Order: sequence, then structure tokens, then C-alpha cells
Amino acid sequence: MASVAIDNLRVTKGQDKLSLYQWNTRTAKHYFCSVCGIYTHHQRRSAPGEFGFNVACIEGVDPFGFGEIPVGDGASDSVV
Repeated sequence: MASVAIDNLRVTKGQDKLSLYQWNTRTAKHYFCSVCGIYTHHQRRSAPGEFGFNVACIEGVDPFGFGEIPVGDGASDSVV
């Protein structure tokens, strides 16, 4: 995942295939491809002015070419 200001993310293809998932406060918005299920991007609850996006969804980007990158542990980020 990478981050960008909310006004700087554009979906150029497949917007009609995106599904929105929200829970709890419904502040965060999580988008998935309705065909393959990949997690494409999300508007954060903690920073609603930003989108987090899956760099592997960008045409021409090879995430394996980034070298060693940190891995996030989502379970450790729980707000419960």
C-alpha cells in the first residue's frame, strides 16, 4: 500500500467493477474488485483526506521490483 491525497487518486479503468465495503462508523471506505476480489484502495478513517492504494493495481508497476519493503501486520493495528 502507498498513500496519496484524496484529490490525487484517479481510477482510470474498471471503476464499474469496484465494490464498496464499510463497517462500524462507515467513515472508512474500502474498495474491492467485484470480479477478482483484489483490494484496490481505501479512504482511511484515521486520515479521511488520503487514499491508501494497492500499488500492484497500477498498470506497468512491478511490486516485486521494489526490493525489500516493510510488511504491515494488520492484526497489530486493531483499534478494538
